[in-house]
Amino acid sequence: MMMNYTNQTEDVLLSCYNPSVVGYHYFAVLWGCAVTIIGTVGNLMTILAFAIDPHLRTRFNVLIINLALADLLYCTILQPILVDSYLHLRWRTGQLCCRIIGLLIFLSNSVSIITLCLIAGGRYLMVAKRAVFDRVFSDLGLTLLIISAWTLGLTSLGPLWPGYLFVPKVCLCSIDRKTYHPYPTILLIICFVVGLGCVGIFYFLIYRRVRIASQALLRYRFSRRSSRKKPASSAQDTNDSGVESSVVNTCSCEMSSQAEPDPTIDEIKSSLSTHSSATAESATKSTHEIVSTPPSPTPAPTNAASSSHCTASEDDKEMKHVTHMCLAVFLGFVFCFVPFLLINIADKHDRAPWVLYMFCRNLTWLNSCINPVLYAVMNRQFRQAYHVLLTRAAAPFTCLWTWWSSL
Repeated sequence: MMMNYTNQTEDVLLSCYNPSVVGYHYFAVLWGCAVTIIGTVGNLMTILAFAIDPHLRTRFNVLIINLALADLLYCTILQPILVDSYLHLRWRTGQLCCRIIGLLIFLSNSVSIITLCLIAGGRYLMVAKRAVFDRVFSDLGLTLLIISAWTLGLTSLGPLWPGYLFVPKVCLCSIDRKTYHPYPTILLIICFVVGLGCVGIFYFLIYRRVRIASQALLRYRFSRRSSRKKPASSAQDTNDSGVESSVVNTCSCEMSSQAEPDPTIDEIKSSLSTHSSATAESATKSTHEIVSTPPSPTPAPTNAASSSHCTASEDDKEMKHVTHMCLAVFLGFVFCFVPFLLINIADKHDRAPWVLYMFCRNLTWLNSCINPVLYAVMNRQFRQAYHVLLTRAAAPFTCLWTWWSSL
Protein backbone atom coordinates (compact mmCIF):
# COMPACT_ATOMS: atom_id res chain seq x y z
CA MET A 1 0.00 0.00 0.00
CA MET A 2 2.84 2.36 0.91
CA MET A 3 4.60 1.47 -2.37
CA ASN A 4 1.51 2.34 -4.40
CA TYR A 5 1.15 5.65 -2.57
CA THR A 6 4.82 6.48 -3.22
CA ASN A 7 4.44 5.70 -6.92
CA GLN A 8 1.32 7.83 -7.16
CA THR A 9 3.06 10.72 -5.42
CA GLU A 10 6.04 10.44 -7.75
CA ASP A 11 3.74 10.39 -10.77
CA VAL A 12 2.11 13.60 -9.59
CA LEU A 13 5.47 15.27 -8.96
CA LEU A 14 6.76 14.26 -12.40
CA SER A 15 3.64 15.34 -14.28
CA CYS A 16 3.26 18.59 -16.19
CA TYR A 17 -0.35 18.10 -17.22
CA ASN A 18 -2.43 21.25 -17.16
CA PRO A 19 -5.62 22.03 -19.10
CA SER A 20 -4.05 25.25 -20.43
CA VAL A 21 -1.19 23.40 -22.19
CA VAL A 22 -3.07 20.43 -23.67
CA GLY A 23 -3.27 22.08 -27.08
CA TYR A 24 0.14 23.75 -26.91
CA HIS A 25 2.13 20.60 -26.18
CA TYR A 26 1.59 19.28 -29.72
CA PHE A 27 3.19 22.43 -31.10
CA ALA A 28 6.08 22.04 -28.64
CA VAL A 29 6.64 18.44 -29.79
CA LEU A 30 6.83 19.48 -33.46
CA TRP A 31 9.10 22.38 -32.52
CA GLY A 32 11.38 20.09 -30.53
CA CYS A 33 11.59 17.53 -33.34
CA ALA A 34 12.58 20.24 -35.82
CA VAL A 35 15.28 21.53 -33.45
CA THR A 36 16.60 17.98 -32.95
CA ILE A 37 16.87 17.27 -36.67
CA ILE A 38 18.20 20.66 -37.79
CA GLY A 39 20.57 21.01 -34.84
CA THR A 40 21.99 17.48 -35.09
CA VAL A 41 22.53 17.60 -38.85
CA GLY A 42 23.78 21.19 -38.85
CA ASN A 43 26.27 20.82 -36.02
CA LEU A 44 27.56 17.49 -37.36
CA MET A 45 28.09 19.14 -40.73
CA THR A 46 29.95 21.98 -39.03
CA ILE A 47 32.34 19.55 -37.32
CA LEU A 48 32.85 17.53 -40.53
CA ALA A 49 33.39 20.72 -42.55
CA PHE A 50 36.13 21.74 -40.12
CA ALA A 51 37.70 18.28 -40.54
CA ILE A 52 37.71 18.14 -44.36
CA ASP A 53 38.40 21.77 -45.31
CA PRO A 54 41.91 23.04 -44.45
CA HIS A 55 40.79 26.65 -44.94
CA LEU A 56 38.37 26.30 -42.02
CA ARG A 57 41.02 25.06 -39.58
CA THR A 58 41.71 28.40 -37.95
CA ARG A 59 41.97 29.43 -34.33
CA PHE A 60 38.57 31.07 -34.26
CA ASN A 61 36.95 28.04 -35.81
CA VAL A 62 38.31 25.87 -33.01
CA LEU A 63 35.97 27.86 -30.77
CA ILE A 64 33.21 27.29 -33.32
CA ILE A 65 33.76 23.53 -33.01
CA ASN A 66 33.55 23.81 -29.23
CA LEU A 67 30.26 25.68 -29.66
CA ALA A 68 29.05 23.02 -32.11
CA LEU A 69 29.91 20.24 -29.63
CA ALA A 70 27.91 21.92 -26.87
CA ASP A 71 24.97 22.42 -29.24
CA LEU A 72 25.29 18.84 -30.51
CA LEU A 73 25.10 17.54 -26.93
CA TYR A 74 21.88 19.47 -26.47
CA CYS A 75 20.23 18.67 -29.80
CA THR A 76 21.20 15.00 -30.11
CA ILE A 77 20.97 13.71 -26.54
CA LEU A 78 18.94 16.14 -24.44
CA GLN A 79 16.36 17.48 -26.87
CA PRO A 80 14.73 14.07 -27.66
CA ILE A 81 14.19 13.47 -23.94
CA LEU A 82 12.58 16.89 -23.58
CA VAL A 83 10.35 16.16 -26.57
CA ASP A 84 9.25 12.92 -24.91
CA SER A 85 8.28 14.76 -21.73
CA TYR A 86 6.19 17.25 -23.74
CA LEU A 87 4.60 14.45 -25.75
CA HIS A 88 3.38 12.59 -22.63
CA LEU A 89 3.17 15.69 -20.36
CA ARG A 90 5.20 13.90 -17.73
CA TRP A 91 8.78 12.96 -16.98
CA ARG A 92 9.17 9.24 -17.62
CA THR A 93 12.83 8.51 -16.84
CA GLY A 94 12.97 8.93 -13.04
CA GLN A 95 14.54 11.36 -10.60
CA LEU A 96 18.18 10.34 -11.18
CA CYS A 97 17.95 10.86 -14.92
CA CYS A 98 16.12 14.11 -14.22
CA ARG A 99 19.08 15.44 -12.27
CA ILE A 100 21.58 14.32 -14.92
CA ILE A 101 19.57 15.90 -17.73
CA GLY A 102 19.05 19.09 -15.74
CA LEU A 103 22.80 19.42 -15.11
CA LEU A 104 23.66 18.74 -18.76
CA ILE A 105 21.10 21.26 -20.01
CA PHE A 106 22.56 24.05 -17.91
CA LEU A 107 26.11 22.93 -18.74
CA SER A 108 25.45 23.01 -22.49
CA ASN A 109 23.87 26.46 -22.31
CA SER A 110 26.61 27.90 -20.09
CA VAL A 111 29.41 26.53 -22.30
CA SER A 112 27.68 27.98 -25.36
CA ILE A 113 27.44 31.41 -23.74
CA ILE A 114 31.06 31.31 -22.50
CA THR A 115 32.26 30.28 -25.95
CA LEU A 116 30.32 33.10 -27.61
CA CYS A 117 31.95 35.54 -25.18
CA LEU A 118 35.40 34.12 -25.99
CA ILE A 119 34.73 34.51 -29.70
CA ALA A 120 33.56 38.11 -29.33
CA GLY A 121 36.40 39.02 -26.98
CA GLY A 122 39.01 37.34 -29.15
CA ARG A 123 37.88 39.16 -32.23
CA TYR A 124 37.98 42.47 -30.44
CA LEU A 125 41.58 41.73 -29.40
CA MET A 126 42.36 40.82 -32.99
CA VAL A 127 41.08 44.20 -34.12
CA ALA A 128 42.41 46.35 -31.28
CA LYS A 129 45.43 44.56 -29.76
CA ARG A 130 46.90 42.03 -32.12
CA ALA A 131 49.91 41.21 -29.92
CA VAL A 132 47.65 40.34 -26.97
CA PHE A 133 45.46 38.25 -29.26
CA ASP A 134 48.46 36.25 -30.50
CA ARG A 135 49.52 35.48 -26.93
CA VAL A 136 46.09 34.62 -25.54
CA PHE A 137 44.85 32.69 -28.58
CA SER A 138 47.94 30.61 -29.16
CA ASP A 139 47.54 26.84 -29.46
CA LEU A 140 48.15 26.36 -25.74
CA GLY A 141 46.02 29.34 -24.76
CA LEU A 142 43.14 28.17 -26.93
CA THR A 143 43.25 24.70 -25.38
CA LEU A 144 43.22 26.18 -21.89
CA LEU A 145 40.31 28.47 -22.77
CA ILE A 146 38.19 25.57 -24.03
CA ILE A 147 38.98 23.42 -20.99
CA SER A 148 38.24 26.38 -18.73
CA ALA A 149 34.84 26.93 -20.36
CA TRP A 150 33.69 23.38 -19.53
CA THR A 151 35.37 23.41 -16.11
CA LEU A 152 33.75 26.71 -15.15
CA GLY A 153 30.36 25.37 -16.17
CA LEU A 154 30.77 22.19 -14.11
CA THR A 155 32.15 23.91 -11.02
CA SER A 156 29.35 26.50 -10.97
CA LEU A 157 26.52 24.03 -11.66
CA GLY A 158 27.80 20.84 -10.03
CA PRO A 159 27.20 21.91 -6.40
CA LEU A 160 23.49 22.26 -7.23
CA TRP A 161 23.17 18.51 -7.90
CA PRO A 162 20.51 17.84 -5.22
CA GLY A 163 18.48 20.80 -6.44
CA TYR A 164 17.78 19.59 -9.99
CA LEU A 165 14.10 18.74 -9.87
CA PHE A 166 11.27 18.39 -12.35
CA VAL A 167 9.53 21.75 -12.89
CA PRO A 168 5.98 21.18 -14.21
CA LYS A 169 5.46 24.67 -15.62
CA VAL A 170 8.30 24.17 -18.12
CA CYS A 171 7.96 20.36 -18.31
CA LEU A 172 11.66 19.69 -17.77
CA CYS A 173 14.24 19.34 -15.03
CA SER A 174 15.66 22.57 -13.69
CA ILE A 175 17.02 24.12 -10.50
CA ASP A 176 14.64 24.44 -7.59
CA ARG A 177 14.66 28.18 -6.94
CA LYS A 178 12.96 27.89 -3.55
CA THR A 179 15.57 25.53 -2.14
CA TYR A 180 18.60 27.45 -3.39
CA HIS A 181 17.23 30.97 -3.48
CA PRO A 182 18.79 33.35 -4.50
CA TYR A 183 21.72 31.38 -5.99
CA PRO A 184 19.88 30.20 -9.16
CA THR A 185 18.71 33.75 -9.88
CA ILE A 186 22.23 35.11 -9.39
CA LEU A 187 23.63 32.34 -11.59
CA LEU A 188 21.03 33.05 -14.25
CA ILE A 189 21.85 36.77 -14.23
CA ILE A 190 25.60 36.11 -14.42
CA CYS A 191 25.26 33.62 -17.28
CA PHE A 192 22.76 35.47 -19.41
CA VAL A 193 22.92 39.16 -18.45
CA VAL A 194 26.71 39.29 -18.14
CA GLY A 195 27.09 36.97 -21.12
CA LEU A 196 24.75 39.04 -23.28
CA GLY A 197 26.38 42.22 -22.04
CA CYS A 198 29.91 41.04 -22.88
CA VAL A 199 28.94 39.89 -26.36
CA GLY A 200 27.09 43.15 -27.01
CA ILE A 201 29.89 45.36 -25.69
CA PHE A 202 32.61 43.59 -27.68
CA TYR A 203 30.63 43.73 -30.91
CA PHE A 204 29.78 47.39 -30.30
CA LEU A 205 33.49 48.17 -29.86
CA ILE A 206 34.31 46.25 -33.03
CA TYR A 207 31.58 48.03 -34.94
CA ARG A 208 32.80 51.42 -33.69
CA ARG A 209 36.36 50.76 -34.82
CA VAL A 210 35.15 49.55 -38.22
CA ARG A 211 32.94 52.61 -38.58
CA ILE A 212 35.77 54.99 -37.67
CA ALA A 213 38.04 53.29 -40.19
CA SER A 214 35.34 53.42 -42.86
CA GLN A 215 34.64 57.12 -42.25
CA ALA A 216 38.34 57.93 -42.48
CA LEU A 217 38.54 56.00 -45.73
CA LEU A 218 35.53 57.85 -47.13
CA ARG A 219 37.05 61.21 -46.15
CA TYR A 220 40.25 60.25 -47.91
CA ARG A 221 38.38 59.19 -51.05
CA PHE A 222 36.40 62.46 -51.00
CA SER A 223 39.61 64.50 -50.70
CA ARG A 224 41.10 62.55 -53.60
CA ARG A 225 38.08 63.33 -55.78
CA SER A 226 38.33 67.02 -54.84
CA SER A 227 42.02 67.14 -55.65
CA ARG A 228 41.43 65.67 -59.10
CA LYS A 229 39.12 68.58 -59.96
CA LYS A 230 41.90 71.12 -59.36
CA PRO A 231 44.66 71.73 -61.91
CA ALA A 232 47.86 70.12 -60.77
CA SER A 233 51.34 69.66 -62.13
CA SER A 234 52.61 66.33 -63.32
CA ALA A 235 54.79 66.09 -60.23
CA GLN A 236 51.76 66.53 -57.99
CA ASP A 237 49.86 63.87 -59.98
CA THR A 238 52.78 61.53 -59.57
CA ASN A 239 52.87 62.25 -55.85
CA ASP A 240 49.11 61.61 -55.48
CA SER A 241 49.43 58.42 -57.43
CA GLY A 242 52.19 57.44 -55.08
CA VAL A 243 49.86 57.92 -52.12
CA GLU A 244 47.20 55.80 -53.79
CA SER A 245 49.68 53.08 -54.63
CA SER A 246 51.14 53.22 -51.13
CA VAL A 247 47.71 52.63 -49.60
CA VAL A 248 46.99 49.65 -51.84
CA ASN A 249 50.43 48.15 -51.33
CA THR A 250 50.26 48.70 -47.59
CA CYS A 251 46.97 46.82 -47.30
CA SER A 252 48.28 43.99 -49.46
CA CYS A 253 51.55 43.71 -47.56
CA GLU A 254 49.83 43.75 -44.18
CA MET A 255 47.43 40.99 -45.17
CA SER A 256 50.24 38.93 -46.70
CA SER A 257 52.48 39.28 -43.66
CA GLN A 258 49.65 38.27 -41.34
CA ALA A 259 48.87 35.23 -43.45
CA GLU A 260 52.29 33.64 -43.01
CA PRO A 261 52.21 32.58 -39.32
CA ASP A 262 48.44 32.18 -39.25
CA PRO A 263 46.20 32.32 -42.33
CA THR A 264 44.47 35.52 -41.22
CA ILE A 265 42.82 36.20 -44.58
CA ASP A 266 41.14 32.81 -44.53
CA GLU A 267 40.56 33.23 -40.82
CA ILE A 268 38.87 36.57 -41.41
CA LYS A 269 36.59 35.06 -44.04
CA SER A 270 35.78 31.91 -42.10
CA SER A 271 35.44 33.75 -38.79
CA LEU A 272 32.55 35.73 -40.24
CA SER A 273 30.61 32.51 -39.78
CA THR A 274 30.84 33.01 -36.09
CA HIS A 275 29.48 36.51 -35.98
CA SER A 276 32.67 38.64 -35.83
CA SER A 277 34.51 41.48 -37.43
CA ALA A 278 38.08 40.39 -37.90
CA THR A 279 38.27 42.37 -41.12
CA ALA A 280 38.24 45.56 -39.05
CA GLU A 281 41.93 45.01 -38.33
CA SER A 282 43.03 45.49 -41.91
CA ALA A 283 40.59 48.38 -42.38
CA THR A 284 41.90 50.12 -39.25
CA LYS A 285 45.51 49.57 -40.19
CA SER A 286 45.03 50.80 -43.73
CA THR A 287 43.26 53.91 -42.40
CA HIS A 288 46.14 54.53 -40.02
CA GLU A 289 48.53 54.32 -42.94
CA ILE A 290 46.35 56.76 -44.88
CA VAL A 291 46.34 59.33 -42.08
CA SER A 292 49.83 59.05 -40.62
CA THR A 293 52.16 57.60 -43.30
CA PRO A 294 53.90 60.14 -45.53
CA PRO A 295 53.36 59.78 -49.27
CA SER A 296 55.58 57.28 -51.03
CA PRO A 297 57.80 58.81 -53.70
CA THR A 298 57.70 55.62 -55.77
CA PRO A 299 55.75 56.09 -58.99
CA ALA A 300 52.56 54.07 -59.13
CA PRO A 301 51.53 51.76 -61.96
CA THR A 302 48.95 53.07 -64.37
CA ASN A 303 46.11 51.04 -62.88
CA ALA A 304 46.79 52.08 -59.27
CA ALA A 305 43.73 54.34 -59.05
CA SER A 306 41.35 51.65 -60.28
CA SER A 307 42.91 49.07 -57.92
CA SER A 308 42.51 51.44 -54.99
CA HIS A 309 38.89 52.13 -55.92
CA CYS A 310 38.12 48.38 -56.09
CA THR A 311 39.86 47.80 -52.77
CA ALA A 312 37.89 50.59 -51.11
CA SER A 313 34.63 49.25 -52.51
CA GLU A 314 35.44 45.77 -51.23
CA ASP A 315 36.26 47.20 -47.80
CA ASP A 316 32.90 48.97 -47.70
CA LYS A 317 31.05 45.79 -48.66
CA GLU A 318 33.05 43.78 -46.13
CA MET A 319 32.26 46.27 -43.37
CA LYS A 320 28.53 46.03 -44.13
CA HIS A 321 28.72 42.25 -44.24
CA VAL A 322 30.51 42.06 -40.89
CA THR A 323 28.08 44.50 -39.32
CA HIS A 324 25.06 42.52 -40.50
CA MET A 325 26.66 39.29 -39.25
CA CYS A 326 27.33 40.70 -35.78
CA LEU A 327 23.84 42.15 -35.59
CA ALA A 328 22.17 38.90 -36.69
CA VAL A 329 24.04 36.77 -34.16
CA PHE A 330 23.55 39.17 -31.30
CA LEU A 331 19.83 39.58 -32.01
CA GLY A 332 19.44 35.83 -32.35
CA PHE A 333 21.12 35.33 -28.99
CA VAL A 334 18.87 37.96 -27.41
CA PHE A 335 15.76 36.55 -29.07
CA CYS A 336 16.43 33.05 -27.70
CA PHE A 337 17.28 33.79 -24.08
CA VAL A 338 15.95 37.16 -22.97
CA PRO A 339 12.24 36.20 -22.78
CA PHE A 340 12.98 33.26 -20.48
CA LEU A 341 15.34 35.37 -18.40
CA LEU A 342 12.78 38.16 -17.97
CA ILE A 343 9.91 35.90 -17.00
CA ASN A 344 12.05 34.16 -14.37
CA ILE A 345 13.11 37.47 -12.86
CA ALA A 346 9.73 39.22 -13.07
CA ASP A 347 7.44 36.37 -11.98
CA LYS A 348 8.68 35.89 -8.42
CA HIS A 349 5.34 34.54 -7.20
CA ASP A 350 4.77 32.05 -10.05
CA ARG A 351 1.57 33.68 -11.27
CA ALA A 352 2.32 33.64 -15.02
CA PRO A 353 0.44 31.06 -17.14
CA TRP A 354 2.16 27.75 -17.72
CA VAL A 355 1.87 28.08 -21.47
CA LEU A 356 3.84 31.34 -21.33
CA TYR A 357 6.62 29.68 -19.33
CA MET A 358 6.72 26.79 -21.78
CA PHE A 359 6.84 29.04 -24.81
CA CYS A 360 9.69 31.15 -23.39
CA ARG A 361 11.60 28.01 -22.48
CA ASN A 362 11.03 26.51 -25.91
CA LEU A 363 12.53 29.63 -27.50
CA THR A 364 15.87 28.75 -25.91
CA TRP A 365 15.88 25.48 -27.87
CA LEU A 366 16.55 27.47 -31.04
CA ASN A 367 19.94 28.62 -29.78
CA SER A 368 21.36 25.15 -30.37
CA CYS A 369 20.33 24.90 -34.01
CA ILE A 370 20.47 28.40 -35.52
CA ASN A 371 24.27 28.72 -35.65
CA PRO A 372 24.82 26.29 -38.56
CA VAL A 373 22.04 28.08 -40.44
CA LEU A 374 23.84 31.41 -39.92
CA TYR A 375 27.12 29.86 -41.09
CA ALA A 376 25.48 28.59 -44.29
CA VAL A 377 23.72 31.88 -45.04
CA MET A 378 26.47 34.35 -44.14
CA ASN A 379 29.78 32.58 -44.74
CA ARG A 380 30.99 31.45 -48.14
CA GLN A 381 33.58 28.94 -46.92
CA PHE A 382 31.20 27.09 -44.62
CA ARG A 383 28.55 27.19 -47.33
CA GLN A 384 30.92 25.59 -49.81
CA ALA A 385 32.00 22.95 -47.28
CA TYR A 386 28.36 22.12 -46.52
CA HIS A 387 27.72 21.80 -50.26
CA VAL A 388 30.61 19.34 -50.61
CA LEU A 389 29.33 17.26 -47.67
CA LEU A 390 25.79 17.17 -49.01
CA THR A 391 27.04 16.26 -52.49
CA ARG A 392 29.08 13.37 -51.10
CA ALA A 393 26.17 12.18 -48.97
CA ALA A 394 23.81 12.30 -51.94
CA ALA A 395 26.23 10.59 -54.34
CA PRO A 396 25.10 6.98 -53.58
CA PHE A 397 21.45 7.94 -54.02
CA THR A 398 22.28 9.77 -57.26
CA CYS A 399 24.09 6.72 -58.61
CA LEU A 400 21.22 4.49 -57.58
CA TRP A 401 18.70 6.77 -59.29
CA THR A 402 20.83 6.88 -62.45
CA TRP A 403 21.09 3.10 -62.47
CA TRP A 404 17.34 2.72 -61.89
CA SER A 405 16.53 5.20 -64.65
CA SER A 406 18.75 3.33 -67.12
CA LEU A 407 16.83 0.07 -66.64
